[in-house]
Amino acid sequence: MAKQKGIVPLTGTIGGINFYYLNGKPVARRAGGGFNGKAIKEKASMQRVRENGSEFGHCSQVNKAFRRSLYPFYAGHTFTHFHSRLMTLFTKLKDLDAAHDRGKRRVANGVATNSGKMLLQRFTYTPACPLTSVLPFSYQYIATNHSLHIPGLDSSQVHWVKGAGLLSITLGVLVFDFETLAFSFFESEPIWLTPETVKQDYSLSPTQAVHGTGVRIAFLGIRFYQLVNGERYVLQGNDAVGFGVVGIA
Repeated sequence: MAKQKGIVPLTGTIGGINFYYLNGKPVARRAGGGFNGKAIKEKASMQRVRENGSEFGHCSQVNKAFRRSLYPFYAGHTFTHFHSRLMTLFTKLKDLDAAHDRGKRRVANGVATNSGKMLLQRFTYTPACPLTSVLPFSYQYIATNHSLHIPGLDSSQVHWVKGAGLLSITLGVLVFDFETLAFSFFESEPIWLTPETVKQDYSLSPTQAVHGTGVRIAFLGIRFYQLVNGERYVLQGNDAVGFGVVGIA
């Protein structure tokens, strides 16, 4: 591969040379080579490529369903690189599958391990709005009745983002089947805080009984709003929406 030089960069194929842009820069390389579909499907030397492709496709399917399942926490908001960051998580979870050969490893088997559950819980889902920074408080999640207790929540210690006058805190219990990709999501009523809210204890639990087959993952979601003449408007900055895992059963 070589860089193009000249006043007007070329694109297309001329004289057996491909001219194109890579990362915004004009480059050129000899046409041909690379992989083709038949070689990937049939050549023994392409076995590793086939294995990686199969597992990548599986992780992509899990990724899509998982993002859909969490949509109530970020409806109307777009996270930068959310898909690619989750792909990293699910690839690591797939790698924990010791029951299958390469090419057939599955995320569900990784999640079933203690290490997999730890990965799910410790993953930073919204790095621009991490729970531990916004809510520097201790809390206790009780898996038996899917309730979360936050003792002594002091709004003056909340890391308020610029322009925010209101904060919602919601518990969501996701029941996710990593094999079938079926899911159900059960939410609590939100806690509403302003910078003037007095320090007190809070408890959250879903408004409906949690049921379904799959891993039960408790998420705590936060969202900042701007108050204008008594009306609340969702802030759109990446630091205004966040969620993270507070328990897995």
